[in-house]
Amino acid sequence: MTTALDIMHPGAMCIGERENLADAARIMREQGVGALPICGDDDVLVGIVTDRDIVLKCVAEGRNPSEVTCGELAQGRPEIIEGDEEVDRILEVMEEARVRRLPVIDHPAHRLIGMISEADIARHLEKERVAEFVTAICAD
Repeated sequence: MTTALDIMHPGAMCIGERENLADAARIMREQGVGALPICGDDDVLVGIVTDRDIVLKCVAEGRNPSEVTCGELAQGRPEIIEGDEEVDRILEVMEEARVRRLPVIDHPAHRLIGMISEADIARHLEKERVAEFVTAICAD
């Protein structure tokens, strides 16, 4: 039984909802990631900001990334998974929501403990299942 804890990147770093997108971009570059969970002052997950969000929702609109907060891009509560959930459930959540990244939380504290990305799925599952997953999240 493979769980989220087995395949996730542990120690995911949250960016505060009041921090700006320029800071988020720097952290992404330093960490070698394309997305950061956004946490509120109470450490509760309020969204995810991606490198694509920064480009399309800020830079392409002529806005200054140093003046736009991460919280401004947080739209709705992101899909999450608990650390003890099995791979089939993880794939189900990601496929249904058509997301490429999934925060992993510790239950019952609901604190971020890691992230699962497409790359994590590819590294840990058989090629046929990875192909099904990619097809499902990319389908129109």
